[in-house]
Amino acid sequence: MLPPRLVRRVVLAPLAIVVAVALVVLSPLLALLALAFSLVRRSGTGRMRGVRLLFFALVWLTAETATLFMCLGLWLASGFGGRMHTEPFQSRHYAIMRWFLDLISRLARPVIVLSRHAGPGDSLLLIRHLLSVYGRRPRVVMKATIQLDPSLDVVANRVPNVFVQHRRAGEGLFSEQIERLASGLDQRSALVIFPEGGNWTPGRWQRGIRRLEQRGRDDLAARARHMPNLLPPRAGGALSAIAACPDADVIFVAHAGLDKIITVGDVWRNLQMDQTIRAKWWRVLASEVPRTADHEAQVRWLYDWWQRIDAWISHNRPAGAEALALTPRSVDGK
Repeated sequence: MLPPRLVRRVVLAPLAIVVAVALVVLSPLLALLALAFSLVRRSGTGRMRGVRLLFFALVWLTAETATLFMCLGLWLASGFGGRMHTEPFQSRHYAIMRWFLDLISRLARPVIVLSRHAGPGDSLLLIRHLLSVYGRRPRVVMKATIQLDPSLDVVANRVPNVFVQHRRAGEGLFSEQIERLASGLDQRSALVIFPEGGNWTPGRWQRGIRRLEQRGRDDLAARARHMPNLLPPRAGGALSAIAACPDADVIFVAHAGLDKIITVGDVWRNLQMDQTIRAKWWRVLASEVPRTADHEAQVRWLYDWWQRIDAWISHNRPAGAEALALTPRSVDGK
C-alpha cells in the first residue's frame, strides 16, 4: 500500500535529492571502483557495465532532481497549486515530461534488430516504428535492388546502410560490411537485419533447406523443415553484428498478416486498407546474448529464436490471413 501523498512529497522527494547529491559527491570514487572492477573481469563482454550503470544512475538522479525543482517552481508560480489544472500549467508539465524522457532516451543502449521478412512493406513498417515510436536512427542491411527506387536510393545512400548483392560477392564480404556498420552504433542507433535474406516464398523455403543439406548441415535442415513460416536464417551477418557491438541488446521481431502477399498479383488482390497486422517484439539484454559462446552454440541460439518466432506466427496470424507456409513434410517428399 502506498504511503499518503503528503508523506511522498515531504519524505521521498527530498530523499531522492539527497541521494542524487551524495552520488555526485561520491561519483569519482565510485567511478574508480567500477573501473577497477571492470579491469579484473576476464570476459570482454560487459567489462565496462559498472561504469555505464554509474553514469546512467548519475544522469537519472540529476534529471530527477532538476524535475522536482522545476515542479516546485510551477507549484509556487501557480499560487501554491491553485492554478495547477489550467491549460498553461498543464502544458508546462507536459514540457517537463518531454524534457525528462528525451534526456533519458539518449542514455538507451544500441540495439540490433533481427526481423522476419515476409510481404511487401514489412520493412518500411518496422523502420517507421523505430524512427517514430522509439526515436532511433536505423541502419539497415537491405538488398541492393532497393536502390531502383529513386527517393530511397538517394536517402539510403546518405545515411549508414549496407546493400547486399549476393551474386557479386560472397557472404564474408557482407559480414565485414555489417561488422563495420555495427561497430559504429551509438545509444540512438538500431541496426536492422533480415536474416532470411528475402521475403518468404515456397521456392525460397525449399531452396534454403536444400542449401543446408548440401553444406552437410542436416541438423539445421531438419530444424528449418519444421519452421514452415520462415526461411532458414543466414547466421553470418547477424552474428557478425552481434560480435561487433558487445553493448547492444538484441531484439527479435515477428509479424503476421502479410504472409499471403507474395507476387504483384497478390498485392493487387489482398492489400486492403483495413488489413490487420500483428507483431511481437522480444528484447534480449546484452548480458544475456551468448557472445562468448562458440560459433555453433550461437547458431543454435539463433535457430532457437527462429523456432519461437515461427510458433508465434502460427498462433497469431490474423483471421483471413491464410497461411501460405508449407507443411513440415512437403520438401522433396520428406
